[in-house]
Amino acid sequence: MPMDDLAALRQQYQDLLDRLQRNEREFRRLGRAVWRVQEDERRRLARELHDGVGQNLTAIKHRLAAITATLPEANADARAALEATIALCGDTLEDTRQLSRLLRPPVLDDLGLEAALRWLARSQGEASALDIAVDIGQLPPLDADLQTLLFRVAQEALNNIAKHAEASSVLLRLVVRGGLIQLQVADDGRGCDPDAALHSGGSGLGGMRERLRLYEGRLELHSATGEGTRLRAVVPLPD
Repeated sequence: MPMDDLAALRQQYQDLLDRLQRNEREFRRLGRAVWRVQEDERRRLARELHDGVGQNLTAIKHRLAAITATLPEANADARAALEATIALCGDTLEDTRQLSRLLRPPVLDDLGLEAALRWLARSQGEASALDIAVDIGQLPPLDADLQTLLFRVAQEALNNIAKHAEASSVLLRLVVRGGLIQLQVADDGRGCDPDAALHSGGSGLGGMRERLRLYEGRLELHSATGEGTRLRAVVPLPD
């Protein structure tokens, strides 16, 4: 092949490579933008549930209690019905607050990732009877998107353990090494086939992996039957 043709072919290859890289950067930028919109919507819904529905339920509960207090003791059936309604109202209020916290915990926006992970471990441990230890190293300042990304991965991982792992204890660790931030969630449960779990599409692992890719990160899953599971999310720190 003549040298001029070879040079032209190399240039075409380089142009194609450059275009693919530009398209990939644009895909990641758009993906992050979509995900940011979703998180903003979660934040808005959480605030509406807490400040709107939650406050209305609180007001209804207090009014029902006031009405109950005015009923004569002899009207036992009506008092019992109102007290049952007040109890139902209280349960619904607590469910609403819990849903609001799960959608977007205020502690993540107010106090940052470390406090949010400690809150998540405490609340998930209480709800699922898991013993969850938290080990968080010295962290550099992290932007809001990266904090949200790591929190969502930890939240999904703990949900999966509670639903599927049959574990009794979990270690959640977050460290920075060599320009990478690494989130590890390890349990002592029944274990699984990592390849099957990653491709099952039913445990949220695929969603985790795609979100991590938007930030040039990766998801690793190590497990064997009866030996627990270790999930690791690795994301490069911004320059």
